[in-house]
Amino acid sequence: MHKWLLPDAIDDLLPDEAIVVERLRRVLLDHFGGAGYRLVRPPLVEHLESLLTGSGRDLELQTFKVVDPLSGRLLGVRADITPQVARIDAHLLNEPGPTRLCYAGSVLRTAADGPGATREVMQVGAELFGVAGIEADREVLNLLASALAAAGVVRVHLDLGHVGIYRALAAGAGLSGDGESEEIFDALRLKDRPAVTELTARLPRAWGNALAALTTLYGPSTEILPAARRVLPDIPAIANALAALDDLAASAAQYVDALHVDLGDVRGYHYHNGVIFSAYASGSPVAVGNGGRYDGIGRAFGRARPATGFTLYLRQLTDLVAGA
Repeated sequence: MHKWLLPDAIDDLLPDEAIVVERLRRVLLDHFGGAGYRLVRPPLVEHLESLLTGSGRDLELQTFKVVDPLSGRLLGVRADITPQVARIDAHLLNEPGPTRLCYAGSVLRTAADGPGATREVMQVGAELFGVAGIEADREVLNLLASALAAAGVVRVHLDLGHVGIYRALAAGAGLSGDGESEEIFDALRLKDRPAVTELTARLPRAWGNALAALTTLYGPSTEILPAARRVLPDIPAIANALAALDDLAASAAQYVDALHVDLGDVRGYHYHNGVIFSAYASGSPVAVGNGGRYDGIGRAFGRARPATGFTLYLRQLTDLVAGA
């Protein structure tokens, strides 16, 4: 008798879970639609160069590659949907004003994000193109929070960050992207203050101290944002980033049970260029959603314009709702 085994970190959805996933997918897409976001369905596979163009190049190690028997060209199985939606906005729709799009589908990755995680990730999300101001970040952040409420997710914890602060400090300190800069970046990502202090010892003291301070600037927004103004350089880029975080924290507070800021969060540094955020919920050790600003994501497809959005993860949401 055959034992039909699936590949590692790939699994079936049985009826009880499958119906919850489908209901959640419908609730979320209807919620996005009610807010003016139109549904698109990018293909599961594309020519590899399309998937790995621009911001998608960071996904190369996570992308399955296959040869198309019809053309002989390399195809990629998508590892993320956001770059595909950017392609649709830039290359196919090419609309003059703001464009609001939403999507739902599975992506496949060569490695799971952690122990017990699946390599087939079910994503549902929303993207807003063509609006550069804080009002766009506010809109998508509030849409994420209200979508979680519509899905029945309670006790939401929101983390906010802004990669522009690290960018401003790195530029001021004269970091150039060499090996030493990468070491500082890695130490900052691990919140290893002694290592950051040691690695920045040769820099002007004000900039080195500010970079080291980023490792401690995380916690409740009402405490961290005032502290950041005291210890970080008073330059326009940092002042503007902190003002944006103040605005978003005030706007999102009504939707969440806890709101923290992490100014040392450099996740997606090569992808994002402004505000970033992650949503957590009681009962889930990992984020149920991530998002932020990634202006210019459509540049590789011929149209660079402002963009911000988020992705929610249906399997994590299903576990929360089913266990509630």
